[in-house]
Amino acid sequence: MIATLPAVSTDAVVETSHLTKRYGDVTAVNDVSITIEPGRIHGLLGRNGAGKTTLMQLLTGQDFGSAGSVSVFGHSPVENARVLQQLCFIKESQKYPEDFRPKHVFRNAPLFFDNWDQAFADRLIADFRLPVNRRIKKLSRGQLSSLGVIVGLASRAPLTFFDEPYLGLDAVARQLFYDRLLEDFAEHPRTVILSTHLIDEVQNMLEHVIVIDEGRILLDADAEELRGSATTLAGTASAVDAFTAGRDILHRQSLGSLAQVTIGRLSSAERREALEAGLDVTPVSLQQLVVALSGEGAKTNRQEEER
Repeated sequence: MIATLPAVSTDAVVETSHLTKRYGDVTAVNDVSITIEPGRIHGLLGRNGAGKTTLMQLLTGQDFGSAGSVSVFGHSPVENARVLQQLCFIKESQKYPEDFRPKHVFRNAPLFFDNWDQAFADRLIADFRLPVNRRIKKLSRGQLSSLGVIVGLASRAPLTFFDEPYLGLDAVARQLFYDRLLEDFAEHPRTVILSTHLIDEVQNMLEHVIVIDEGRILLDADAEELRGSATTLAGTASAVDAFTAGRDILHRQSLGSLAQVTIGRLSSAERREALEAGLDVTPVSLQQLVVALSGEGAKTNRQEEER
């Protein structure tokens, strides 16, 4: 029996230093240095093609980096059984043998996951109404998604990655996934990394947020710090420009004589000043913040700064 690593410790679960992955002329992951702390739910957010899946493949030892380093539980994950047995990586395009049925997946799961809980899996199978005797190639997209999230939850792996496997679920089933994840996480803490586009749905369950765009990390912060960290101002273009002169603007939209901008946190005095200037002042949600950071306007600003 291979010695297991602790599920939760005071040390970082994942650390990368200047991690880079290139495919020919394309740099999918660009100079990424992050630390993933144990016992928390982390959100890996970004647009399609931002580099989320590639980064997770590097963290789970499924691919080699072109430069930099990655450490998982203090070791390289590549071809390292001692590390890999502590991981569960569930992705949208999960592949299974064509003649497999869900019951075969669940029967074999204990061979791969030391913490596998069959009773919990059975409860989830009933919750998601998954037909365990149907051939996997005959399952609908939603049923395939259900299969993935059941494995990810019931594995109780110390480090669990969900790479948008729940996109095939309807709204009711997605909420069921979130509820079961939070319930089980409270009783069995582990480190979870959720990659998703559905930011509004998950923002209240995330404890830490990493935003990636074009392979670069744009944001790496605790979710609590981000709440209220940005503000949207709307009004006449002249009033908006006057108030934001000299400030960093994350995002800007204009329509005729009106303008709307996203800027950083405002103090109480600055908020009053904006209101007195006739501006509408509203807090920015996590999804709006991600859009502001990874939108075309923000990209142009970054390119100008790099010059």
